[in-house]
Amino acid sequence: MAYLIDIVNYFLVAIMLGVSLAWTFLIRSMWSTFKNSPFLDRFEYKSHHKPKISVILPARNEERFIEKCINSLLEQDYENYEIIAIDDRSDDNTGEIIKNIAKKDSRVVHVLAGPKPEKWIGKNWACIEGFKRSSGELLLFTDADTTHTNKTITLAVDHLLSDNLDALTVIPKMLCLDWWTRITLPVLSTFLHTRFSALRVNDPSAKTGYFFGSFFIIKRETYNSVGTHESVKSEIVEDGALGKKVKEQGFKMKMVRGEHLVDAVWARDWSTLWHALKRLMIPLYIQSSKTAIGIFVAVLFLLFMPFPILAYSALFLSHAISFKILFGITLVAAGLFYLGSIIDAKKGLGLGFRHAIFAPIGSIVIVAGFASGILHAKKNDSVTWRGRTYSISGTAQHPISL
Repeated sequence: MAYLIDIVNYFLVAIMLGVSLAWTFLIRSMWSTFKNSPFLDRFEYKSHHKPKISVILPARNEERFIEKCINSLLEQDYENYEIIAIDDRSDDNTGEIIKNIAKKDSRVVHVLAGPKPEKWIGKNWACIEGFKRSSGELLLFTDADTTHTNKTITLAVDHLLSDNLDALTVIPKMLCLDWWTRITLPVLSTFLHTRFSALRVNDPSAKTGYFFGSFFIIKRETYNSVGTHESVKSEIVEDGALGKKVKEQGFKMKMVRGEHLVDAVWARDWSTLWHALKRLMIPLYIQSSKTAIGIFVAVLFLLFMPFPILAYSALFLSHAISFKILFGITLVAAGLFYLGSIIDAKKGLGLGFRHAIFAPIGSIVIVAGFASGILHAKKNDSVTWRGRTYSISGTAQHPISL
């Protein structure tokens, strides 16, 4: 019996060693990203013309955020721009808020999106509806729960044209409005700093292309060349898919840090957090169930298993040397998990140390959300988002693969 227990323990030692190495890689990549990523307001300025900018702002049920967003756009120091604010057939007062602002300021164009065609995701359709009304040489796409400092558009245009780019996307400061998001996002975003880092996106030899939906600016001809949002009409994570198309088709794109210039909300409360986690997994499972399950297992061991295994090894620490070895390597894995969460909470999200303390609870939320997404996808090939249910059966998906 003792022999079998040792075998199990050493098997777990091997797994925890792998988890420790994985966390070492994640932390190293995250630190390199923070240290070496370019900033929106740091570039070599080159003289250029001042093209007209069309800000395309889709909004559905955003009465809580839309006015603040538009006001921040109206305060920009750039002169030649318009704001195309699209009411995506909201059920709340979003449309009325846009309409009232448009009456007071001619720079704001109120658009009521037409009925959404089949196979279109609502936001993608709203973006196309706004694009049809736009006249700018450059297109700036942003979200209704985003706010911008008054130099953001000027900096984006100057950076794009000075570097002779086709597209530029800005990493925002992700605002965490509730406690659950504050303890969950630091854990989740450690993966994103590696998989979708500015260093990978800006590397011409890497295949990674990604846009932050909260802020990306793109030349009109480039947007047309990649097929506009129509080319990603059924994509759940449309900004990532569109950024990938831009990169794959050889256009020059760049990702820059702008946490001190742009604020964006990732989740508003428990409900939106839960649906956001499910939303990451459902299209991935529908595209490839084996890949989704493999990623889920990897996330399970990276984020959750070190803690029950640590408790198990500590409980029987005096029974055998295998328990002592297991306890030591698992303690390292758990420590690296905490270190990664603390670094991201402090440097990436501007959160306090106290939120990182509860990171293990956040990891349980992530694992449970991903599991719920897989179970949902097994039963139903659809996803619910912003009060709409979308069937994605038979549609092409390029989901975020953590």
